Amino acid sequence: MSEKKTKMAIIGFGGMAEYHLTNLREYVTRIEVVGAYDIREEAKANIIKKGLKLYGSPDELYTDNDIELVLIATPNNFHKPYAIACLNAGKHVISEKPVTLNCAELLDILDVSRKTGKVFTVHHNRRWDSDYLTVKNILHNGILNKPYVIESRVQGSRRSLHGWRGYKVNGGGMLLDWGIHLIDQMLDFFSEKIVEISAHLNQVYAPEVDDNFTAMFRFENGLTYIVNVGMNSFIIQPRWHISCEDGTVQINNWDVEGKIVKLSDSSALEWAEDIVYTSAGPTRSMAPRPKETTMEIPLDIIKVNHWPVYFNNVADAINGRSELIVKPTQLVRLMKVIDAVFESDIKKQSVICEL
Repeated sequence: MSEKKTKMAIIGFGGMAEYHLTNLREYVTRIEVVGAYDIREEAKANIIKKGLKLYGSPDELYTDNDIELVLIATPNNFHKPYAIACLNAGKHVISEKPVTLNCAELLDILDVSRKTGKVFTVHHNRRWDSDYLTVKNILHNGILNKPYVIESRVQGSRRSLHGWRGYKVNGGGMLLDWGIHLIDQMLDFFSEKIVEISAHLNQVYAPEVDDNFTAMFRFENGLTYIVNVGMNSFIIQPRWHISCEDGTVQINNWDVEGKIVKLSDSSALEWAEDIVYTSAGPTRSMAPRPKETTMEIPLDIIKVNHWPVYFNNVADAINGRSELIVKPTQLVRLMKVIDAVFESDIKKQSVICEL
């Protein structure tokens, strides 16, 4: 006997929602998308074209007793009112990121989730990106030890903030679009407290929101973690550059091209302290390291299809069979960090914290 599927509807049927629908139909066995709601005429036509039930209003969706779960994929400033309405209507909710524009809005949603006993979570899919999982494997399984600087970057040169991303009222900008993914990855890496945040948000070409930003996080254990997102970068820096006490990792791109260079067993080998003449002039401190003192390790690329992992987990949580992977406590920590990043930029100074 096949397992009963959790029936889901979508609010906001744009490009992201259609992407969800395609992958849910292909990979997820425990959730069935049956309907959608959108205010735009072209989206309504597409909902029908995709074989889904078209809801004429939010209330029509809220009162549909067949719907147990709602995915909210609207512009960011609508996440809170739709989430609260769905929870109060007895629906479980998945929100697209960023969950809200600030932590206070998220806490309002979670208060309703607790009162109604309904599941609320966010689609933080980039916890399953191959580049991230590969880095996580290197650091968590002792391939390299004791990172002291981690640089995580996403850069492009299109100078394009499509749709809501260019408008402050919608929660646009790169911090809430790409930055929230990279910071969620950082917090998934490390449970240690962040004790200082320094951030610079730039508006190079966008009139309302940040199109480039850099944020530096200092952890209680001494780790420095740098997050950078730029839409005006015509020479792209590596996706990851990680300095550890016993080696360095560089991952160049989404295809996880790169390498690990680690101190070899002969790393204690003494070598001549003679001055080396380089293009920069005579030097000892920056002279090339003898090749026999390091070894190159190929990257062990980790690949996971997040669609069944994430969505089947939500279905299991709804049915009381497991805890959520993306937990409310993690969402609160993430949004507190995001608030502190904005605060640092507004005040033009570091924010001392315990997050």
